[in-house]
Amino acid sequence: MTKEVVILIADDDAGHARLIEKNLQRAGLHNPILRFENGQDILDFLFRRGAGPRRAPGTSYLLLLDIRMPKVDGVEVLRQLKADSELRKLPVSMLTTTDDPREVARCHELGCNNYIVKPVDYEKFSEAIEQLGLFISLVQVPEIHDQSSG
Repeated sequence: MTKEVVILIADDDAGHARLIEKNLQRAGLHNPILRFENGQDILDFLFRRGAGPRRAPGTSYLLLLDIRMPKVDGVEVLRQLKADSELRKLPVSMLTTTDDPREVARCHELGCNNYIVKPVDYEKFSEAIEQLGLFISLVQVPEIHDQSSG
């Protein structure tokens, strides 16, 4: 039996995060969702640092990552994840309002799996998230194990 993928949303805009959740559910996904408001909080969760929540070994995660966030931006989060031998397996979809071709290329070079521009238009944004939800429902996401705990 396949374990359910936990969807991580790292986005400082609460309205965008709620819209993402709503449209993932509309696409038929009812996976657990955890939200982080800045890049430092998602890094602390994934690398198991600090006093907040921490990722569980043997759990499959998928990260929806905004680029423009406080404390640590999404590009730096992506760089740190893809530099780690275990966390590099984590699928990362960039969700951002930035459609600068250099930014898109840089994220792909760093290892993002997919780059979705948040359209300003509500209907287009909803449609993009629904498509992402359908994609998530079809892919198999690897479990991330902690090498130090064996």
